[in-house]
Amino acid sequence: MTAENESKEIPMVHLTINNIPIEVPQGTKIMQAAAKLGIDIPHLCYHEDQRIKAHCRLCSVEVVGKRRLLAACSTEVWEGMEVHTDTQIVRDTQVSILQLMLANHHRDCLSCPRNQNCDLQRLCSRFNILESPLPSVVKEEPRIETNPSIVRDPAKCIRCGRCIRACKDVQGIAALTYAGRSSDIVVTTAFNKPMEATDCILCGQCSLVCPTGAIVEKDDTTKVLDALQDPQKHVIVQVAPSVRVALGDAFGLEPGAIVTGQMVTALKLLGFDRVFDTNFGADLTIMEEGAEFLDRLQNGGTLPMMTSCSPGWVNYMEKHFPDCIGHLSSAKSPMSMFGAIAKTYYAEKAGIDVKDIVTVSVMPCTAKKFEAARPEMGRNGQQDVDIVLTTRELIKLIKYVGLRLRQLPESDFDSPLGLASGAAAIFGTTGGVMEAALRTVYEKLTGQTLEKLAFNEVRGFEGIKECSVNINGREIRICVAHTLRNARRIMEQVQQGTSPYDFIEIMACPGGCIGGGGQPIGTTNAIRKKRMAALYEIDRSLPLRKSHDNPEIQTLYKEFLGEPLGEKAHELLHTTYHKVSKPYEF
Repeated sequence: MTAENESKEIPMVHLTINNIPIEVPQGTKIMQAAAKLGIDIPHLCYHEDQRIKAHCRLCSVEVVGKRRLLAACSTEVWEGMEVHTDTQIVRDTQVSILQLMLANHHRDCLSCPRNQNCDLQRLCSRFNILESPLPSVVKEEPRIETNPSIVRDPAKCIRCGRCIRACKDVQGIAALTYAGRSSDIVVTTAFNKPMEATDCILCGQCSLVCPTGAIVEKDDTTKVLDALQDPQKHVIVQVAPSVRVALGDAFGLEPGAIVTGQMVTALKLLGFDRVFDTNFGADLTIMEEGAEFLDRLQNGGTLPMMTSCSPGWVNYMEKHFPDCIGHLSSAKSPMSMFGAIAKTYYAEKAGIDVKDIVTVSVMPCTAKKFEAARPEMGRNGQQDVDIVLTTRELIKLIKYVGLRLRQLPESDFDSPLGLASGAAAIFGTTGGVMEAALRTVYEKLTGQTLEKLAFNEVRGFEGIKECSVNINGREIRICVAHTLRNARRIMEQVQQGTSPYDFIEIMACPGGCIGGGGQPIGTTNAIRKKRMAALYEIDRSLPLRKSHDNPEIQTLYKEFLGEPLGEKAHELLHTTYHKVSKPYEF
């Protein structure tokens, strides 16, 4: 080892925690050091993917030589430090903090959406706090249910700031913020407007990190149960690619576990008449989006063309960069394409009156609820997708009927809308849409078979990825970004006319759909990466890996749609977007 390398090594620090010696790198926080010893220091405001806040002080610990308790989440270790996490003063402090929180918190746990999955409830159980001896000071505030995606319950907010950090630091939007002072401080929106009337794009990242039931998805499970019990209704369901690598989290499986077959069985046991794959819609999206890109590339269309399958991203474009809407692909998302085909082609093939078909979508995304409700996503007074459930809502349904997911046998998706390629599977991760499109665009442009299917340049968790791909002597300049903070950097170039790219993929959520706002509580970047790897594993394992090779897609065009970008395809599979005015500008 050279002297230069030695100088770059991080010094190690020696300390004890609860009299157990440990060695950790300099800069390590007490909480991280304790975790290495298997000690879980209680916390609420701390989140491993967010910058330190040190608001709640639940992680207070006693350090020898210090007159007051220190916050384990924000205090760096030092040489010879002696930490105690379980002394009387530490426990009394933590119990007092929890009691103060309970005094200002609704205790309707049995009817709370986060019952048995709430950090505050878990900590109260851990400390055996059955009730608070303090008088209740909860301000009665109604739940705010003004949009199809997100519900806010201010009375359950513990002011930890997690939602604020997710909205501002991850998405760069800052639709949520603190207002007031001291005991009157609250988490709210600008002018206390409904979320949909602010900069919010309904991505749901706030609901994913909220430790209580203060921000949750709008629950539509009762609608699904009612439809399943209606003998007059033919209820079908489609499932997004990233759901099958996240669902197992709630049933004791390792993060990233692939549970496709068991998930299909569970949906059939729930009573759905047909279980279809949104990946079929993803293959269809590539056919249309790929054809649209080639048309723009060859005929002087608006470039760069930008993907449009992430509804949070589309909402962001409409609110924040409406003058750039022409860059969005007109192709609908896989979910909405599937819904349109289900209410037309499938209805004809099955001989079922479209009025009797109920289409349910299981998505990793809260913004999909808003997308399904858009008037553009339907015809003749009917929406193409009737109900959208998040992954979390599907978990509720599976547990409601008492199914043990890991013990269920595997089943296949139904046809004719259940066969999909590996290209469709990777739609669920950042870079996946671009890679799927390139596999088809390459072969359409060159007329040759693409042997090397992996485009490693667009894979990975990096926020912005860019590269050039030479196709038939033409340099195609591409860019992939995830999270809206990164999207803004790309959009500022597009807005100024300085963007060097031809084709841009943007997904609103960290990691793409694998990290969507409707995924299981507890999702972190480490877990997102495992789900990403699982989707690539699904792709590698499938016999079909290119969207245009899907025989059911080929049959659909032959029997019903005609050709990509044709009249029928444009009517059903494409849409338009528009500027959304906000009630304030600052």
